[in-house]
Amino acid sequence: MASNNPGIERRDFLRTGALGVAAGAIGGCADGAGDQRSGQSGGTAGTGTVPGGLPAPPGQPLAAPPLDQVRIGFVGAGGMGTAHVRNLVRIDGCAVTAVCDIRQAHAQRAADIITEAGHPRPALFTRGETDFERLCAEADVDLVYNATPWRWHVPICVAAMEAGKHAATEVPAAYTLEDCWRLVETAERTARHCVMMENVNYGRAELLCLNLVRQGLLGEILHAECGYLHDLRAIKFADEGEGLWRRDHSWTRNGNLYPTHGLGPVANCMDINRGDCFATLVSMSSPSRGLQEWAAAHYPDGHPKRTETFALGDVNGSLIQTALGRTIYVSHDTNLPRPYDRINKVQGTRGIFQGYPDRVHVEGRSPSHRWEEADTYYADFEHPLWRALREASIGAGHGGMDFMEDYRLIKCLREGLPTDMNVYDAAALSAVCELSERSVASGSAPVEFPDFTRGRWREWTPWPAVGA
Repeated sequence: MASNNPGIERRDFLRTGALGVAAGAIGGCADGAGDQRSGQSGGTAGTGTVPGGLPAPPGQPLAAPPLDQVRIGFVGAGGMGTAHVRNLVRIDGCAVTAVCDIRQAHAQRAADIITEAGHPRPALFTRGETDFERLCAEADVDLVYNATPWRWHVPICVAAMEAGKHAATEVPAAYTLEDCWRLVETAERTARHCVMMENVNYGRAELLCLNLVRQGLLGEILHAECGYLHDLRAIKFADEGEGLWRRDHSWTRNGNLYPTHGLGPVANCMDINRGDCFATLVSMSSPSRGLQEWAAAHYPDGHPKRTETFALGDVNGSLIQTALGRTIYVSHDTNLPRPYDRINKVQGTRGIFQGYPDRVHVEGRSPSHRWEEADTYYADFEHPLWRALREASIGAGHGGMDFMEDYRLIKCLREGLPTDMNVYDAAALSAVCELSERSVASGSAPVEFPDFTRGRWREWTPWPAVGA
């Protein structure tokens, strides 16, 4: 570590920097320079210190030496983990050589999928919930990929990087600022990738929108709206899968607990960490009713689940302003009856993309004051990744986006390229969790984002519209 006592300095950062009230002065990210700078909005940035006195990150995002074959240790072979294993056995240049799960049956199921695809049987690590530490220390792997409950994401990633392995994790990468910084610190010190696997970044509609932005059809992007609006009541109360842990977070936390699915794609459209950065957030939550009412309707009198109380407001709305003055609305609603929705609205000076249903309006191209179906844009503006891999992705989870994200990770590692999403993106998107909770708890006062890039966002170039 860069400091003899980075823990204390990190706590100082949380107290004096990232959580400072902006008092209406919005326009920049809090970084280690302690400077004050103005964005296009005309506001003045808050200031903050960097934990452990970290130096500035490298001049360019990490590009590790290429790997001829990516050997993978997979941790957490439940529902989502199994989906990833099924994708990985179909991708050239990688092999899942180790599997870790607290349930022997899950590990065996993953091993069967691997051998049925013609690969050697992986080593199994099933000695309890911390056996990932043994995998990281002993398994001959290049990448540790985890799809575990949220509380294990950071410990697994850190153990992997400390052991000289790259790390990849399901979302969110972390849910405290302390842990966001821990991921950044460890990735920089070990020179290992730490990638949050945000599958929605690779959705067909989301990449169409990104390509429209890159082609300039929407003009200058000024505003976006996004969210994770998904009725999870039955899943949260289930006695298996996510029901064993996800409802627990609703007992004590009140904010946006799951921001990255909606936020990831619109952050790409706004070049967050690559020309702009999140600066300030304001958040508020509705009352909590949905989970209590669901339990009352589905469990008999006297059942312990009927006595549970929840801090999580049923609907959380957070408003982010960036260093360049642009705005993003992020919503979270997993406790009420509703169809699935991620909103996915990107507004520019020349046009707009709006999801659910997917539609587009481009000034001078679309009929005046009328939407066009987004499907009509695929012929000319299909993202090159989808144009190349659409057939290969058929049958993969979430309409093929899961295959796309796994494919791109392996390609980047094999070719020694910077990964599409890096540790700074993982930290910035995940930071919304604690920042929204802090804002809600303080009566919706503004809170500042830490700048995990320490100013490099001004220099790093936007993510290109990459092909296969």
